Amino acid sequence: MQPMTARGSRLLASVLVFGILGALLWAQGEQAEPSGMGMVRAVQKFQELITPAQKTQAAFGYDDPERLNWHFIPRPRKGLPLKNLEGAPLQAAQELIASGLSKSGYDQVLNVMSLEEVLYLLEAGDRQERRLRRDPANYYISIFGAPSQSGKWGWRLEGHHVSLNYTIDNGRVTASTPEFFGANPGFIDAGPGRSIRVLAPEEDLARQILKLCDADRLKVALIDVKAPDEVRSANAPQPETTPPVGLAAAKMTDDQKKVLGELLNEYLKNMPADVSNARRDRIMQAGFDQIYFAWWGESERNERHHYRVQGPTFLIEYNNTQNSANHVHSMWRDLAGDFALPLKK
Repeated sequence: MQPMTARGSRLLASVLVFGILGALLWAQGEQAEPSGMGMVRAVQKFQELITPAQKTQAAFGYDDPERLNWHFIPRPRKGLPLKNLEGAPLQAAQELIASGLSKSGYDQVLNVMSLEEVLYLLEAGDRQERRLRRDPANYYISIFGAPSQSGKWGWRLEGHHVSLNYTIDNGRVTASTPEFFGANPGFIDAGPGRSIRVLAPEEDLARQILKLCDADRLKVALIDVKAPDEVRSANAPQPETTPPVGLAAAKMTDDQKKVLGELLNEYLKNMPADVSNARRDRIMQAGFDQIYFAWWGESERNERHHYRVQGPTFLIEYNNTQNSANHVHSMWRDLAGDFALPLKK
């Protein structure tokens, strides 16, 4: 038998910790080129097809403060909105968005955007004002710096419940956070076979970890029976860096570890393969047992709840407390620093 290579050792560790789903994601993660190179081509095509005025509207300097001015609420934004595009420019914008995501991640973006039409129909008030506030095309593309294969630049897609932020250097993605997805309504029931529940696995898998706790583990994992009203560091340029709380993976049962791996995969699989694999590598190198799971609030659907998953390299914050716990906020942050900016000590 040939000796196992370092990559083989990491793959074996991934199989053991993340389970079959994680192994499949890893095995399917080969790419012909870094995803950053695809983003360069996609943004350059986009810039060629939009008008000079639109190109100016979308453009910012790399160090412009706007690059760090992220948020997920329905507020006025800078950049070029999708609603101002049609035909080939709109198709190019969609290709740019897809270049920053896996297929499942792109589908998730479309699902989140589609919920704006639901809110338009559900909410009261003046129709025109509602349409200005709730529009599935009210999502903005912003480009920071000059996109090239050899320089440093960034781009963002942002609107209500979506904020995707990328930094590219020499054709490689050096930052893909903050990454935010939300859902309101989280669940829509239009009858048999006509229901949709966006971000469902992110909720259900976390709850499964909680319910697999015995009495002693529950005392550690459940931080408070009252859930906070929101995720921490909402629109802050950098994540919270407080020490982790809750139940360490090292103290979990094998079943809980398996579900934790599946939960991480739900977040990891949104990004292109090279980005998700880089995140996975950092998780494994830092140690899976060093990941902590913490829960706040109640334990059933449509009851206020909040959870945090934190390891040495990453932070997941999730909140579902609004609208009878049918309104989800979730985000992935990089504990080395978002926007490719090192955290200040």
